[in-house]
Amino acid sequence: MIYELYYWPGIQGRGEFVRLALEEAGAEYLDIALLPEEQGGGVTAMMQFLDGPEVARPPFAPPFLKAGRRLIGQTANILLFLGPRLGLAPRDSGGRLWTHQLQLTLADFLVEIHDTHHPIGGGLYYAEQKAEARRRSREFLAQRLPKFLGYFERVIERNPDSDTWLAGKLLTYVDLSMAQVVAGLRYAFPAASRKALRACPRLRALHDSVFARPRIKRYVASGRRLAFNNDDIFRRYPELDA
Repeated sequence: MIYELYYWPGIQGRGEFVRLALEEAGAEYLDIALLPEEQGGGVTAMMQFLDGPEVARPPFAPPFLKAGRRLIGQTANILLFLGPRLGLAPRDSGGRLWTHQLQLTLADFLVEIHDTHHPIGGGLYYAEQKAEARRRSREFLAQRLPKFLGYFERVIERNPDSDTWLAGKLLTYVDLSMAQVVAGLRYAFPAASRKALRACPRLRALHDSVFARPRIKRYVASGRRLAFNNDDIFRRYPELDA
């Protein structure tokens, strides 16, 4: 099967969590955001599924994945579907549920990261909510960042099957997602994340292990992986990095 991934052009965003799973598995897929519109790519191709009246079960927003006749939305839901098919999820139902639970917790973490620079609303520019963003970021870096990182550090520590991965003995899609979050935090909050990650040697090792994997290394070096930028979830505003 050739999968079709739909996401906003120009940013990694939530689509990157799906891309990393597809890349690690060596799956065939079309990244519609990277295709020019004349070749059926870009925003126009995506909007037909979001707004098209012929779509019986439309996704709320990207990312979404077309897999044959299936149209699957929500990052964690896409990865729940792909995990067993790509060999990136535990074989037992309990392990798959645990992996999904961790992915949902990462989704909560991602919302809090995003809201450091858009604490009032996504419809306003950052410049319109700078004071509130500073206040939100101070609380996030002091309280929420160490809480989330500490939780995932303990999950690895308590994994009876591996001292490297979050769920089971082998790499799963949630390990790829965790590595992406660590990379994004290092971009957005270089000083604060460096300080917070000192207490998380297992998370640092997980990040390094993921980005050293041959297929992930090739993907990063290929130019197909978009760079972090200030239109994305992870944004670097030095005044927020305390």
